[in-house]
Amino acid sequence: MITKYIQELVAYGKKKGLIDLVDEVYVTNRLLELFECMEYEPADQVEADRPVHEILEDMMVYAHEKGILKEDTITMKDLFDTKIMGCITPAPSVVRNIFQEKYARSPKEATDFYYDFSIATNYIRKDRIEKDEKWVTDTEYGPIDITINLSKPEKDPRDIAKAGQAKKSGYPACLLCKENEGYAGHFSHPARQNHRIMPMQLDCQNYFLQYSPYVYYNEHCIIFNGEHIPMKIDRAVFKKLLAFVGQFPHYMAGSNADLPIVGGSILSHDHFQGGGYTFAMAKADYDRTFTLPGHEDVTAGIVRWPMSVIRLQCEDPAKIVDAADHILTSWRAYTDEAAFIFSETDGVPHNTITPIARMRGDLYELDLVLRNNITTDECPWGVYHPSADLHHIKKENIGLIEVMGLAVLPARLKKEMSDLADAILAESDLRANETLEKHADWVDAWIGNYEITAENVKEIIRDEISKVFVKVLECAGVYKRTEEGQAAFMRFVESL
Repeated sequence: MITKYIQELVAYGKKKGLIDLVDEVYVTNRLLELFECMEYEPADQVEADRPVHEILEDMMVYAHEKGILKEDTITMKDLFDTKIMGCITPAPSVVRNIFQEKYARSPKEATDFYYDFSIATNYIRKDRIEKDEKWVTDTEYGPIDITINLSKPEKDPRDIAKAGQAKKSGYPACLLCKENEGYAGHFSHPARQNHRIMPMQLDCQNYFLQYSPYVYYNEHCIIFNGEHIPMKIDRAVFKKLLAFVGQFPHYMAGSNADLPIVGGSILSHDHFQGGGYTFAMAKADYDRTFTLPGHEDVTAGIVRWPMSVIRLQCEDPAKIVDAADHILTSWRAYTDEAAFIFSETDGVPHNTITPIARMRGDLYELDLVLRNNITTDECPWGVYHPSADLHHIKKENIGLIEVMGLAVLPARLKKEMSDLADAILAESDLRANETLEKHADWVDAWIGNYEITAENVKEIIRDEISKVFVKVLECAGVYKRTEEGQAAFMRFVESL
């Protein structure tokens, strides 16, 4: 039976352009070795167009039955099926040559190829991504994107136990290091035999392009430094982001901030995120414009957005870099006690920026989102962090993706919202339910505004979740969308 599955996978690889005709025998033999099979008689006929995840699942069932795959936990299966796909994935040099050939014709043609390739190798697990729940809700700031992320499988308790007992490895140093390409992985580090990365130069430094395996939005890519060095928001970052969108004008690119609470999940490795998606923030217009002394060629203004955003536009990226560097330097040192903005306390810095670059026609555009990570006894999570009454929906840090208007919500909400819909229809006491009681006050605040039916209850819950996310973004804004808050914002602008 395994020979049939091998034949199916090889046929899949040929169809997707992963296997050249001259490599078919070599790939077949690698798979036979992996499955400890010394005989091979091709079947006269194999099922055509079967999804690759189904072929891999059958292969893993066989491997587990034969004792090749020792345990059938999610982690062990992911490690093993990636090893399988590594057998049919072309060498890095081959993929890079194709990418460069296509880039010479068109940057978009190159990324189209690379994205399709990353799906074909199952590096991007399309069958899992498709399980994510996504919707768009119109708000006062425009259409806001919401996704409940279901593509990261929950850990099996057996995997958690083994990961805790496993010897810690320092190689690769993190999930973003270039050494992940082709790495076999282990209990606490994903396998990457089917992973290929594309080299590039940004501001005369070596960077690499890859796609996120979780694809939170269209063609969600990561641009990471060739060296394992910490993230830092500075003048060079602005140059690199604008250089990237200059090389790939159909993509945007942004960076998480470089401080805890307001930064990303991996601050230890310098990286950006980009992709082929127009976020709600990019659609938002100027609320007001202003002139930056010494940078009159750059159009500058405050964006109508729940967070505090200064947008810069110019045909010359170097002029944007100069203006952005001036704003960053000023913001790092800026204190306004009346607005509870402190540049530092006890020597600990608080002010930083989340920058996002894109092309708008012939104009380079850079959004600078002002961030501050100060905490207090009353707000240990951060003063400019989702307030406690919103934590039942979102309590994680507000990073780059959320800043731009896409909520990445935890997987637990899928079941909780389904159960909540049933409880509302049944008029059950939410406070008597251990899982749903945290949502009770929230539901009480809006349930009287609707005539709720079985047909509309889920849509209503989705809309109310979207409203919570808008409040989350407003919480993260250092200057609130009030007369007082905007006056404080202008005090900073005038200080420039």
